[in-house]
Amino acid sequence: MSKRDYYEVLGVEKGAGADEIKKAYRKLAVKYHPDRNQDDAETETKFKEATEAYEVLSDQKKRQAYDQFGFAGVDNMGGPSFNASAFSGFEDIFGENFGGFGDIFESFFGGGGGRSRRSGGGRARGSDLRHDLRVDFDQAVFGMDVEIEYDRLKACGECHGAGGEGVRTCSQCGGSGQVRRSSGFFSIATACSTCGGEGTVIDNPCSTCRGSGTVRSHQKIKVTVPPGMDPDRRIRLEGQGNHGPKGASPGDLYVYIHVRPHPHFERHDYDLYCAIPVSMTQAALGSEVWVRTLDHKRIKLKVPSGTQDGKMLRIRGEGVPVLNGGGRRGDLYVKLKVEIPSRISSKEKDLLKQFAESHGETEEPTPLKLKDL
Repeated sequence: MSKRDYYEVLGVEKGAGADEIKKAYRKLAVKYHPDRNQDDAETETKFKEATEAYEVLSDQKKRQAYDQFGFAGVDNMGGPSFNASAFSGFEDIFGENFGGFGDIFESFFGGGGGRSRRSGGGRARGSDLRHDLRVDFDQAVFGMDVEIEYDRLKACGECHGAGGEGVRTCSQCGGSGQVRRSSGFFSIATACSTCGGEGTVIDNPCSTCRGSGTVRSHQKIKVTVPPGMDPDRRIRLEGQGNHGPKGASPGDLYVYIHVRPHPHFERHDYDLYCAIPVSMTQAALGSEVWVRTLDHKRIKLKVPSGTQDGKMLRIRGEGVPVLNGGGRRGDLYVKLKVEIPSRISSKEKDLLKQFAESHGETEEPTPLKLKDL
């Protein structure tokens, strides 16, 4: 298969500057590096192609020769060498924390951003667990204590998490848990097959946990949902996840809170909203009505005379408790829904006709301005 143009490989124009070429290569190297795409021949080929293009275009003399004579010009200079000196500028590309070429991507994908899965002793930390908890609307608003049950891996009681007797450093990987294999000009780190990536082997594995150091256990734990907890948020319980292998520290348990909807109330931040019906006479003449809050209080609400359908009234301090707010609460907003009777008597019709005549109602109303809708 014929080679692609080096500028095409990196996706840059022929007149691109050194920084642009460096940035383009970094993007491709991160995407196609074999440590991230193990046992994928296509991405390995793309990584080699991009690295070859970068070595040529990042070298001023080779780039001039390539621009003038194409691949033949580079071949006359010995072609891409892929030696260590060719990548002396990788610290500029991936940051000063990255060492030699063989370790760059191991650091980038293994020890870079994100939370390390290694405990202080070097062993792999236990995995995190997730538990989905559904609570009622008022439970999420006012808080609650609830006991949940779930399965987790705990340290084996027989071997106390050690996995057995005769624990020694793996001779194959020297305790690192990884072995490297060379493939052309780069090397790939893979988990050691002898110790399974643990860095140690056990001569006499525990019969209870079969050398893993952990056993499955059913656990009950109390979870406190704080007042004012936002819906669809999570609570982190440190150290309540799976224990790590051979005595490594445990992961965490994340409890995701899902709130059931309420038939009468809605929540927006720390405010509550509800709607109550009022008759057209209550709205027209004004009245007092009783409103029941989410925590079952009865509060008298004054409906002003001339109230229009959809008017919103506020009751201060009857909303959602502010999370860590020292007892402060949001407000309760009550929307008034003016109801028109579907059936009226003949006497009521006569009274309404008299009202319409005295009120000067018209059969040809003037359209409302859009801002008033």
